[in-house]
Amino acid sequence: MTAKYAVILAAGQGTRMKSKLYKVLHRICGKTMVEHVLTQVEKSKMDEIVTVVGHGAQKVEETLGARTEYALQKEQLGTGHAVLQTEKLLGGKKGITLIACGDTPLFTTQTFNELFEYHQQKGAVATVLTATAENPFGYGRIVRNDLGIVEKIVEQKDATKEEAAIKEINTGVYCFDNEALFDALHKINNDNVQGEYYLTDVMEIFKKQHEIVAAYKMKDFSESMGVNDRVALAAATKLMRQRINEKHMRAGVTLIDPETTYIDADVKIGVDTIVEPGVILRGKTIIGDDCVIGAHSDICDSVVHDRVSITSSTLEDAEMQDESNIGPYSHLRPAAKIGKKVHIGNFVEVKRAEIGEETKVGHLTYVGDATLGKDINVGCGCVFVNYDGKNKHHTVVGDHSFIGSASNMIAPLNIADHAYIAAGSTITNDVSAHDMAIARGRQVNKKGYYDRYPCAETAQKGKKN
Repeated sequence: MTAKYAVILAAGQGTRMKSKLYKVLHRICGKTMVEHVLTQVEKSKMDEIVTVVGHGAQKVEETLGARTEYALQKEQLGTGHAVLQTEKLLGGKKGITLIACGDTPLFTTQTFNELFEYHQQKGAVATVLTATAENPFGYGRIVRNDLGIVEKIVEQKDATKEEAAIKEINTGVYCFDNEALFDALHKINNDNVQGEYYLTDVMEIFKKQHEIVAAYKMKDFSESMGVNDRVALAAATKLMRQRINEKHMRAGVTLIDPETTYIDADVKIGVDTIVEPGVILRGKTIIGDDCVIGAHSDICDSVVHDRVSITSSTLEDAEMQDESNIGPYSHLRPAAKIGKKVHIGNFVEVKRAEIGEETKVGHLTYVGDATLGKDINVGCGCVFVNYDGKNKHHTVVGDHSFIGSASNMIAPLNIADHAYIAAGSTITNDVSAHDMAIARGRQVNKKGYYDRYPCAETAQKGKKN
């Protein structure tokens, strides 16, 4: 079986991005551009993958980790020079090498596989992936002879007027016989407008050696979009988002308005889930079956089980179990774990807390650093006071307890099963099972005080007017 290698070119600085962030690390739908490329390359089942790094090399390696080997291009002297830096890792090996660019995030595994297959069918030493562009400016042009055979690839800056009019462009993706590639790379020069060593110049070397140079034209030009500035970044993001949304809809998810739904690449959604307009699903989020994700909810790195309803709320690194619900305008912060059939109402914030099955936290409440058992009622305006100015402390509330409205639970605190907290209490001591805790000042009524209060005089003036 023929060995398959891949080289991802990711050494350019990307000055047109006008950014402190290295170009291939700009994100599209939750992943860096170079991660998108690497993911699709990995799915083609390569024997070895090498990423060429340069500017920002350390950050790229931190992002991609051990998924690829690395070659350093210390000076950016062109694409041919970049590939040559991989010779210590790939030189002398028999097989086919795929070359792709780290700033072309829309390529798919299917396209890479079709290129490999075409390359082998033609028995070519080199095959370039091409596309037809209505506006080919900035791309290398594919120059063919009268028989349609590829003669050469001309870069934009080196093209004649006639060559610049050609609409078949070089996408920057190639397949090469690996041994022939490195042999040819040692023969190219930098005699061109940019003074760089072009990878495309190996094609003319192969032609002079009477080798077969092929070109496989892909159907969808948009897949080949390279990202060199923020305008292209936005365009590529839109195309990626459309692709992701279509995948989910075809898999049984209802998106009410795909144009206003933003789903990251690694998000998973179960069948018969409905996603309303303005929803953002980020990171490694997993949504189960038969859920309703209400308009303008924002969910990041969270797990939402089956039959969950989320109404205009925010979740980050949180979990909601079957048949629970939340919202509107509530916030699950990191390490919030919501049990089965739990109700989280409006304007509730939960952080680093676990809420047991069928418990209700209706509205205007903060639950932080707490463990709440089953079937608890938490009234309006309660605060689990977890921070003493230096350290965080934990509160435990037992099953079937009742927390009256406007109560403050001062941690550390243990409220046992079947306990009752009277409304308006500030609880500082543990509460035993079946006890009721009342902690509030005694009411005192001052007879006739209103008549001595300044507002009385103001009220009398108002009556006269």
